[in-house]
Amino acid sequence: MTVLRTPWHLVKRLVGSVTAVPLSAIEHTEVASVLSSAEYELFVRLTVADQRHALHVLRRFDAFAQGAPVYARRAALLHDIGKVDAQLGTVARIVATVVGPRTRAFRNYHQHEVRGLELLRLAGSDPLTLDLLTTTSKSHLRQALLRADAI
Repeated sequence: MTVLRTPWHLVKRLVGSVTAVPLSAIEHTEVASVLSSAEYELFVRLTVADQRHALHVLRRFDAFAQGAPVYARRAALLHDIGKVDAQLGTVARIVATVVGPRTRAFRNYHQHEVRGLELLRLAGSDPLTLDLLTTTSKSHLRQALLRADAI
C-alpha cells in the first residue's frame, strides 16, 4: 500500500465500520450457500463490519471473475477470517495499521492471514480455497481476489 493510499484506506475502513449494518437473512442465506457449515461457523464470528466487507468483496470478485468456481468464491468471503481472533475494535485496528505490530494484539492483527489459513485448515476447507489465500498463489483468481479486496 502506498503512503498516499493508506490514509484514504483508513478513512474508508472507519466509515465502513461505523456505517456497517448486519447482514440480512437473505444475505446470510447467500453466504451459507457458498461456504461449508464449518466455514460459515467461522464467518458468523466476524464483526458486522468484517462480514459486510467480506460480502462486498465477494460481489466485486464475482464481477471480476464471472463464473468462478465455488472454492474461489469461498476464498473471497473468507480472505479476512483470521480477524476473528484479532479482538481489536475499529480504532485499534487503525492504530495497528499505522504503528505496526508493536504489541501482541497488534501482531495478531497483522498476522490475520496466517491465522486465517490455520483456522480454515482446521475447518476442513478445500485446498484450492487455501491456495488462493496464500501470498504465493500464482492463480489468476488470486489476482481477481486482490483486486476485489482493494476497496
